[in-house]
Amino acid sequence: MSEGASFDVIVIGAGVVGLSTAFSLAEVGKRVLIFDRKGMALEASFGNAGALAFSDILPLASPRIMRQALKWLVDPLGPLSVPPLYFPRIAPWLLRFWRASWRDRYEASILAQVALMELARDESEALIGRAGLSHAIRSDGVLHLYENEAQRAAAQPGWLVRERHGIAFEPVAGARLAELQPGLSQQFVAGCFVPGWKTVSDPHEVAVGIGKAALERGAMLRIVEVAGVERAGVRARVVLSDGETLEASHVVIAAGAWSHHISRQLGDVIPLETERGYNTTLPPGAFDIRRQLVFDAHGFVVTPLSTGLRIGGAVELGGLKAGPNFRRSSIMLEKTKHFLPGLKTEGGLQWMGFRPSLPDSLPVIGPSTRSPRILYAFGHGHLGLTQSAATARLVRDLVLGQPAAIDLAPFRADRFRTWM
Repeated sequence: MSEGASFDVIVIGAGVVGLSTAFSLAEVGKRVLIFDRKGMALEASFGNAGALAFSDILPLASPRIMRQALKWLVDPLGPLSVPPLYFPRIAPWLLRFWRASWRDRYEASILAQVALMELARDESEALIGRAGLSHAIRSDGVLHLYENEAQRAAAQPGWLVRERHGIAFEPVAGARLAELQPGLSQQFVAGCFVPGWKTVSDPHEVAVGIGKAALERGAMLRIVEVAGVERAGVRARVVLSDGETLEASHVVIAAGAWSHHISRQLGDVIPLETERGYNTTLPPGAFDIRRQLVFDAHGFVVTPLSTGLRIGGAVELGGLKAGPNFRRSSIMLEKTKHFLPGLKTEGGLQWMGFRPSLPDSLPVIGPSTRSPRILYAFGHGHLGLTQSAATARLVRDLVLGQPAAIDLAPFRADRFRTWM
């Protein structure tokens, strides 16, 4: 970095949200510096399921989930689990999660999610295209699968919500189900196909490609640990772990599952928890998957990628410090072997990543309460890739002093000051 270099915006975090934000700002001529402790897209953006999940408007906290949660939580390998020793620490978060499932909060979260997803649908392909990555987008849709009438009926309220908000889908069975995904086990009797769902050929490749496009437009990247952020008059200051300080007109905190440690220094106590996501990526040729498959009752998906077949998902709320429990990956792989007879399970690579999750399934996007020069862009849960371009657009609006493309009130940082 040249001596005396000056920056308009410092972005903390080089995941897909931070990189998309840096790219969007560099496009309009802002001098951008990105900080990350590891490098581009080496956390949750490295090994996610690769979905542009614009129809995923239902919050994790819902009346239906709460009815199932107690059963799931006592199963250490179930779709939603909390390690027993972590319960005391996560109890306040779980209380907020329960409150978010009440009908008033649930409906409000859906409306906010719909607005953000509509913006994401408009912004994602455009941003990816401007970064020169249009070839990486696949428009094959997604197929949700049900083993019996009870599973299909349990999912029906969610499909009615999607229908109410204009999301197209097709209930399928019999020959149509087999056409959409040949080779399924006969235990699957029905499904629901969403044609507007998209995936990318490889999420890490896309995130890094966006980051490189940002660098080509003048942004800079430093691999360094950030110790803190503070107000500096009408500017903002970043303090690095070695004591170095830098100032900019704006600082954007997009550090994923670590972001709340920084926001706490600014007086914003944000109840961010970590969805520890597990997967196994099998080599190419493991099975002829035509599109992403969702096994709703089991909480995981199977995605065809350019790098192979990725089997992963489920939610383990276990924080940042405990080691991975790859038995969760193995269970999903074992189930998939039954669901897709003929699946070749050899040669898989296991992975675990930290997804930043808030109780109401909505990210924090907008200014800190300490300073309008310090902006938050984190907490997207398992929708970081999906909502990255929309978040970048909203942050750019704020930096440029323009009206935000959507109402940011549902995403404000201070919405958690009272649990009610």
